Amino acid sequence: MKYFSLTIALAGCLITACNSGTNNNDSSANTTDNTMESYAQGSFGYDVQFLQQQDSSLIILKSEDGLSQVIVSPKYQAKVFTSTADGLSGKSFGWVNYKAFDGPLDEHMNAYGGEDRLWLGPEGGVFSLYFKPGAKMEFANWKTPAPIDTEAWTLVSADGVSVVMSKDMELLNYAGTTLKIKADRSVTLIGTADIHSDLGITLDNSVKAVAFRTENSLTNAGPNPWDEQSGAPCMWSLDMFAPSEGCTIVIPYNDKATGKVATTDYFGEIAADRITYKDGILFFKADGKSRGKLGIPPARVKDVAGSYDATHNVLTIVKFDIHPSGKYLNQEWRTDREPFSGDAMNAYNDGPLEDGNQMGPFYEIESVSPAAFLKPGEKQVHKHNVYHFIGNKTALSEIAKKVLGVSVEDIEKIFK
Repeated sequence: MKYFSLTIALAGCLITACNSGTNNNDSSANTTDNTMESYAQGSFGYDVQFLQQQDSSLIILKSEDGLSQVIVSPKYQAKVFTSTADGLSGKSFGWVNYKAFDGPLDEHMNAYGGEDRLWLGPEGGVFSLYFKPGAKMEFANWKTPAPIDTEAWTLVSADGVSVVMSKDMELLNYAGTTLKIKADRSVTLIGTADIHSDLGITLDNSVKAVAFRTENSLTNAGPNPWDEQSGAPCMWSLDMFAPSEGCTIVIPYNDKATGKVATTDYFGEIAADRITYKDGILFFKADGKSRGKLGIPPARVKDVAGSYDATHNVLTIVKFDIHPSGKYLNQEWRTDREPFSGDAMNAYNDGPLEDGNQMGPFYEIESVSPAAFLKPGEKQVHKHNVYHFIGNKTALSEIAKKVLGVSVEDIEKIFK
């Protein structure tokens, strides 16, 4: 499968088939030279049109047939905003928070959304990057660092396969240590052959897919080492997807290890009718109606998780680096816990706050790197891949059984 990258300019932009390799039957093709086709909200074309109004230099990685597409934005913190497996008229898989682009910047966090974004941790704890030294760890004092919240990243290169971006930053942690960081991030569209080799599957013609690979790295750009006394950052890949009543997060875990399977009380204990465990697999309801977060500790984590949206027949797989013997940072908003006792991956389902307000709805699948104990000039890398599949349900079930260990039919029944 061949790929090319396309930068969309705001002025006079036409959303149309842009090369001879694009499918001529794609409903995204325009019929005039000066009008744009209208797309329904929830479609990839709608999100392209909306996002190009916010960022005149969006980069789209696109397959030759125009079906697999991924939106990347250096302006918005090197995010992958969303993707599709079925062209401009196809479903948009990422969650975009349209209302966040209006009005003044929020002092705590500007949640633009995004199917894959890179944050840095820890969020809480004695080495937090989100609270000033000595500040009480409560919402009034919580602030997402600007380089991962509002500041643009530098576009290093964009070619037919990948986009490379970078950001130099200087952050103060809760322990009073100044961290000089060079962050690098690449996003690469994954072709069919690599999907097969990555996941150990074979796609048939009844299944459409889109997949992308992110490679993220931190370099210690300062004069001092990052260690257990000064504190060290970690990389945190977060994927925001649109929920549905029929959507379930699926997390295989190591059932031979001892200790707790998951931390389930980040925002209060997750209700028993929204989470269950069966045969080494955790299932978590992802309907966007009840706020809850869980984490899998390093001893239990596997390198894959996913979700199945039975309402829209979408199977999503997330594959990421893990280091079971690594030291993972505790990200809770408290300082009385051992700082290197954190989880290695997380999942989140959005829901209303106590006052009834809600950011989403959306759900997240997240992976985390170990603490980056780096000497000056050293680099740590964290890889995180996302795969979406649509099409014949029987074929999707075979993928799910191979990769997640459970059929989509069984996933669909879990919370019924």
